[in-house]
Amino acid sequence: QVQLVESGGGLVQPGGSLRLSCAASGSIFTINNMAWYRQAPGKQREWVATISRGASTIYSDSVKGRFTISRDNAKNTVYLQMNSLNVEDTAVYSCYASILTAYPGPFSDYWGQGTQVTVSS
Repeated sequence: QVQLVESGGGLVQPGGSLRLSCAASGSIFTINNMAWYRQAPGKQREWVATISRGASTIYSDSVKGRFTISRDNAKNTVYLQMNSLNVEDTAVYSCYASILTAYPGPFSDYWGQGTQVTVSS
């Protein structure tokens, strides 16, 4: 079927940068919106950013100006460039994609397993 696999998480110092990737594979006809979410320990999952197939982007206020979401449609991959990281960005980051596996539809929601990002000195 369809799998979303994230990579790029890790430990970084405050003020540092990381780039996350999420590749979708399997039986994919087309992908609509892709997004990143995060969940910190003891907190609810939080939306981070969304990118449309046409590369329109929106961001949560907490990351606007620091994070950049992008995608490569040929590779079915979405990226999250995270700059000026602070301890409050520590969380498990998961990707989301709205995927059509066969025409005419419907689109279905898919999630990755998550990758840990830890910001600490």
